[in-house]
Parts: sequence; structure tokens; C-alpha cells
Amino acid sequence: MSDIEARLRGLGLDLPEPAAPLAAYVPFVRAGDLLHVSGQIARDGSGVIRGTLGQDMDAEAGARAAQVCALHLLAQVRAACGGDWERLARVVKLTGFVASAPGFFDQPKVVNGASELMVEVLGDAGRHARSAVGVTALPLGAAVEVEGVFLLR
Repeated sequence: MSDIEARLRGLGLDLPEPAAPLAAYVPFVRAGDLLHVSGQIARDGSGVIRGTLGQDMDAEAGARAAQVCALHLLAQVRAACGGDWERLARVVKLTGFVASAPGFFDQPKVVNGASELMVEVLGDAGRHARSAVGVTALPLGAAVEVEGVFLLR
């Protein structure tokens, strides 16, 4: 078992199966040493985590949804690397999209759920640049979507 898998298990987390695309795109593209992973919406065992932050969901629940997005990102990275975590050098950038009601301004707190998970699992290699963006709506009514860029060896 890799260090990454051990850290995930230590946190009581398992990676989901990589999600299939919902439309006309691919889950990831490698360009040189960079792996661009398409946006991953928050889905758990009961389906899509739906909601609008500041309306029917608070920042803490949104951060948990962002953490789920991060797990889906890591599942895509694992698939892109053929299961070989040694190929992952670091997280370069995450962009989080948060379904937000008017007047909700805590998008950074929500996306912290994904950012903090990357550091917990990957250590310093999980530290990254980031954007947190409020949007009116996301696919399938998801509360949060996160995309990422990763550096591969």
C-alpha cells in the first residue's frame, strides 16, 4: 500500500471509482508533465450532494462537499497514473466552484475542504495555488465542483 493510500485509510477515507464524464469531455488530459483533471462534482454513496451555499447549506457542509470533490480528483489522478502514486509530484492548482446564494461570500471557506484534504493526504506536495468562485448553479444541482492541475513525474 502506498503512503497516500495509508494516509487516506488513516483518515477513514476511501477513494471512489473515477467518475465517468457527464457530457462531451474527457476526465483528464496530460500535457507534458501537467495533468489537467476536469471538474469533479460532489457525489457520495447516496448521489450528488446538492444545495446552494447561503440558502440551504452552510459553509461547513459545503467544505465537506468540497472534500468529496477532492477525493474524486485524487481518484482521477490515480487512474491517470495507472495506480502508481510515485508518478504524482504535487498539486499545482485547484479551482473550486461553489453554488452560491446572493450575499454568500464564504467560497474560500468552502473550497478549504478540498485544499486541506490535499495537504493532509499529500503533505507539502498538496500545497497549491487556488481560486474559489461563486456561481449561480452547477451540473446536476451540485453544491460544489472542483477541478485541478497536477504535476507528474
